[in-house]
Amino acid sequence: MPTVVVPLKGKAHKREAVPLPDDPSLQQLRKQAKDVRDLARAGVPGTLELVAAHHQKGAHPVTLAGAQLVVARHYGFASWARLKQHLEMIERHRRAPDEVEQAVGPADEFLAFACLRFGGDDSPQRWERGASLLTEHPALTRTSIHVAAAAADEASVRVHLAADPALASREGGPYGWEPLLYLAYARHDQRISEAATLGTVRALLEHGADPNAGYLWHGLYPPFTAVTGALGSSADDQHPHGFALTELLLAAGADANDGQALYNRQFGEDDQHLVLLFGHGLGGGDGGPWAARFGHTADSPQEMLRGQLWWAIVHDMRERVRLLVGHGVDFLTPYAAPGGRPTALRTSHARTPAEVAALSGHQEMAGWLVAQGAARPALKKADSLIAAVLAGDRDAAMKLRANAAVAREERPGLIVWAAACRKLEAVALLADLGFDVNALGRGDIPAEAPWRTALHEAAKAGDVAMARLLLDLGADPNIRSAGGATPLAAAQRCGQRATAELLAPLTHA
Repeated sequence: MPTVVVPLKGKAHKREAVPLPDDPSLQQLRKQAKDVRDLARAGVPGTLELVAAHHQKGAHPVTLAGAQLVVARHYGFASWARLKQHLEMIERHRRAPDEVEQAVGPADEFLAFACLRFGGDDSPQRWERGASLLTEHPALTRTSIHVAAAAADEASVRVHLAADPALASREGGPYGWEPLLYLAYARHDQRISEAATLGTVRALLEHGADPNAGYLWHGLYPPFTAVTGALGSSADDQHPHGFALTELLLAAGADANDGQALYNRQFGEDDQHLVLLFGHGLGGGDGGPWAARFGHTADSPQEMLRGQLWWAIVHDMRERVRLLVGHGVDFLTPYAAPGGRPTALRTSHARTPAEVAALSGHQEMAGWLVAQGAARPALKKADSLIAAVLAGDRDAAMKLRANAAVAREERPGLIVWAAACRKLEAVALLADLGFDVNALGRGDIPAEAPWRTALHEAAKAGDVAMARLLLDLGADPNIRSAGGATPLAAAQRCGQRATAELLAPLTHA
């Protein structure tokens, strides 16, 4: 099968660039270019449309160079040379710490176990294994600056740097990281003092360590920086001195517009990271050295924050919405229509933040945004029905039920989102309006994708009341997600004993 992405329907001059595939490589895209050349020469209509959309000569049987230009422009680059340069930059900074299965030698083994690597096996048990290795081999801090940095052994770090100052930025260890990254991602010993941590960081910075040090996880942007590592994804996995460490890095020049840190922390209710980052310029500037490296493919600081606002709105995070708006985040402009960046905003269909709030059933938030100066939400009839349902307003929903068929067509997996939001009344209303209780959808954002059912969402959240309601409405306990899991398996994987006990007798072996 050809690997070329088929262009969207519509006029060529309106076609937008699409994101690069995950973990992109030059070899992969060269193959795509050859496919474009061969298929265009064969006169395949979809490929000729792709050529017409991105080549100045329109639809024609392109040469390999012409096909490379088409592929480059398809992904938003002006030329193949620009795309090649971008991929070389990705390759330079690409790391895959979760793919390191076996480290060679006690130093690398300690580092592999001691650090948060955002893989599926991050756990206190893993980090404790790292701590025990260092106890078994205490001399490792004297033989490896990466170990000394991870252990926050300031004295050993300074000895290493006195012998060779360039070690402050030397990549090494099992993950190919600089010493500062091993320090920021270390989780093996909660007893390490703040003074030792910050003293070690200062020693590295004094000798030229980059406060913006980072890497691209599997080649994906934005980077996992030292700030990303310090903040982690929540209070459960942040560095023991995460905020003090972050403050020091920011004061030393780390850019506050850390897209990966914002993403990792957006799922929890705590806003301390935003307060800290705003205090050091979040939302301003040009995005720092990483944005300079990756140019137009990087979101601007304001685009990052608009994404944060969207997430906070749809998840009813009212304090975060107030914080973001209070720091000047644009709450008036409609979000991008489908095809725009960032990905999370594609579901918004050019709606304003106030309309997104209303459509999410958050009428109080929508009213607050209007009070701040936003225009009143103007929803079409099907959207008004969805808004009423998610707000739990049965009377309003019944008055709008003539729009149910359109709503079902536009949002077939809406019941999954309602279940994930723990909206019992909304789920019951959707079933009354003819929505399929066994539909596949997404539970993380209000978007359509055939991932899991509403029962899967209730099971993994341990929501017994929701699971019982769904079963009463006809949910199939043996239905499988896109990944092949039953709701029972989802409950067991997430350690939800109550829903597992409910579903076990109903699930076929």
